[in-house]
Amino acid sequence: MRTRGSPGALGAVVASVNVGLRVGQKKTPVAEAVLEEGAGVIGDAHCRTPRQVSLLAYESIEKMVSMGLDVGAGDFAENITTKNVLLHELPVGTRLALGEGPIVEITSIGKACHRRCEIFRKAGHCIMPREGVFAKVIRGGKIRPGDTVRILGRASRR
Repeated sequence: MRTRGSPGALGAVVASVNVGLRVGQKKTPVAEAVLEEGAGVIGDAHCRTPRQVSLLAYESIEKMVSMGLDVGAGDFAENITTKNVLLHELPVGTRLALGEGPIVEITSIGKACHRRCEIFRKAGHCIMPREGVFAKVIRGGKIRPGDTVRILGRASRR
């Protein structure tokens, strides 16, 4: 569970919050969004689906930028772009506090890429199938860019 920086100014943060109206499309950065317990991001195409919330580390996006692609937050259809936490290294079941309210629990890491997305066609591969993280909303609330991301540990199994 590596993070870059400390809990202070360089700690893990929400870099961008992104919402999209259609599945498989780029998402648009927004000033804030509401996460609903058991549902996902209100107004997003994935709300009330098994993949309630998608997350991607900005560090993963930087890999694609280093290959010459002009991509940024939301371009991988992620709802939440984080910075200073390597999400794909966290185990399934890890809970994350996002700002003062929302708590999400990682349900899967990566996904099968059934259709070759625009990024795959340009670069020959895409990071979302290996480094994208999907989560369910345990506690709802508002989320904004700049909110802290705290790793709470793994959910207890009963």
